[in-house]
Amino acid sequence: MRAVTIRQPWATLIAIGEKRFETRSWATKHRGEIAIHAGKAIDKKACEDPAIKIILIKHGYMTPGDLPTAAIIATGMLIDCWQSFTQEDQVILESAGRMRSITDFEEQVGDYTEGRYAWELDQMKRLQNPVSAKGYLSLWHWDQNTDDN
Repeated sequence: MRAVTIRQPWATLIAIGEKRFETRSWATKHRGEIAIHAGKAIDKKACEDPAIKIILIKHGYMTPGDLPTAAIIATGMLIDCWQSFTQEDQVILESAGRMRSITDFEEQVGDYTEGRYAWELDQMKRLQNPVSAKGYLSLWHWDQNTDDN
């Protein structure tokens, strides 16, 4: 299965279904199953943002230290890759001639600078027991049958 490493708290926001887009500087042609790997780093300042903090607490993450790191924490589907641009001060996503807007919360928790890409994620299933794994840059292969890939 393909995997992507994401910093905390964004990895957990994706795993619990609160964040549906992961923004990147590069596009991917991959569609289908994807594993979400929480990297070792935690952006503690982001965890203190009131909108993010309320969501994390609602899901049982009382402090940044409660967030899992260096582990696969969810699996789901990567269903599309959208390019970001701004129109009349509003972020618009475009893919294959189709356009869509995003929620204010999505805009707050991603980098939608013009020309960046938003990977649309769906059907996230949070793992009850995160699986320890070493993360990598770019998309990488995670073998679900072994630990510490």
